[in-house]
Amino acid sequence: MPALGSPCVLNGDLSGHVLAYLSLSPVFVIVGFVTLIIFKRELHTISFLGGLALNEGVNWLIKHVIQEPRPCGGPHPAVSTKYGMPSSHSQFMWFFSVYSFLFLYLRMHQTNNARFLDLLWRHVLSLGLLTVAFLVSYSRVYLLYHTWSQVLYGGIAGGLMAIAWFVFTQEVLTPLFPRIAAWPISEFFLIRDTSLIPNVLWFEYTVTRAEARNRQRKLGTKLQ
Repeated sequence: MPALGSPCVLNGDLSGHVLAYLSLSPVFVIVGFVTLIIFKRELHTISFLGGLALNEGVNWLIKHVIQEPRPCGGPHPAVSTKYGMPSSHSQFMWFFSVYSFLFLYLRMHQTNNARFLDLLWRHVLSLGLLTVAFLVSYSRVYLLYHTWSQVLYGGIAGGLMAIAWFVFTQEVLTPLFPRIAAWPISEFFLIRDTSLIPNVLWFEYTVTRAEARNRQRKLGTKLQ
């Protein structure tokens, strides 16, 4: 295909088609974050998105300092810069995957009795995230947007940025979240802090189930 604007991939390349669409994963991640923030309005999610934005800024800075060209010898029609070191796609996806991995195993604690299932879905989700990060990185080489060294250093930079931002969020930002959530502007926009809840999924499930049962009970009382 010309894979979404790549002039260096042959027409009729099915793998190129699949990898080109897979390389759009960062777009889906951003859309997912915006959707979560609109409907959940949770400070940790906002902080996560802020880390991704900072990660992109660091990538842009490194690219313009190193100024290493892309393997095709010039800019692609589908990208905004002719520099390729490090790969922004690789750095973005490895930041997202490593941060999510740390969040799943260090932030979300197992709080119910289904320990096997709890660990199983974390392992499966973590493996899926790391696999997608690798495939997106591979796609940038296959489509000739980047060299192997460019995606490798992008992945390393993204992983290190994820670790640093996770530590910063846990040690610096999280203690400030209750105060931020109490600001008048935060209350106006319904911004909330769930940092003290060890397992948000389990908490929301139990609260929602209890509220649904309570409403059913009230409805049944009215009908009698």
